[in-house]
Amino acid sequence: MTKLSVNINKIATLRNARGGNVPDLLKVAADIQKFGAQGITIHPRPDERHIRYQDARDLKAIVTTEYNIEGNPQHNFIDLVLECKPDQVTLVPDAIGAITSSAGWDTIKNQEYLTEVIQEFQRNGIRTSIFVDPVLEIIEGAKKTGTDRIELYTEAFAHQYSLGNERGIDSYAEAAKLANELGLGINAGHDLSLDNIKFFKENIPGLLEVSIGHALISEALYLGLDNVVNMYLNKLK
Repeated sequence: MTKLSVNINKIATLRNARGGNVPDLLKVAADIQKFGAQGITIHPRPDERHIRYQDARDLKAIVTTEYNIEGNPQHNFIDLVLECKPDQVTLVPDAIGAITSSAGWDTIKNQEYLTEVIQEFQRNGIRTSIFVDPVLEIIEGAKKTGTDRIELYTEAFAHQYSLGNERGIDSYAEAAKLANELGLGINAGHDLSLDNIKFFKENIPGLLEVSIGHALISEALYLGLDNVVNMYLNKLK
């Protein structure tokens, strides 16, 4: 079964809108795990507009499943990850001020930099994953960095699937096949939803984990958080 890690950034966004502690991010994280999710993901950004660095520290005592911290490995982020020591760190090439992730790493141009950062995290016992587009040369470059896993950036697939084009999965399936051959673990995330997750999972060999936030929280507004988490789990079997 592919694991579900729930990204709780949107919960933090809602909390921050009023400046208080409603909804309580820590309680939501605990409840999501109680509902059956196998992980919690956060993506703190430098401006702390949703997840705050202190949230990352506080969640360490709450997350009893898999703790995944995503972000651009700038100095403050690296220091935070080394302090919190999550189960997994996912490296994402976000530009400062970006609304959301918009591309994966160029693992060829950034190979030396990524290798250095990955080695630092691995020395501290933290599993590493890097956010990549489904391009074979990029997957090969990821292998050379020494990363444990890749996370396939799935926005293009989700867009094509919404248009009725199931062939939009092809490059992802080919990338997954190569990653499996190279011994890289495979994660995926971005714009995955209840509408497309089952098809994606069925066509990606060796898919270990998906990280889903925006769609899951949006769907929960209508269907309820407990219900939605379990709907994903059923589709990921």
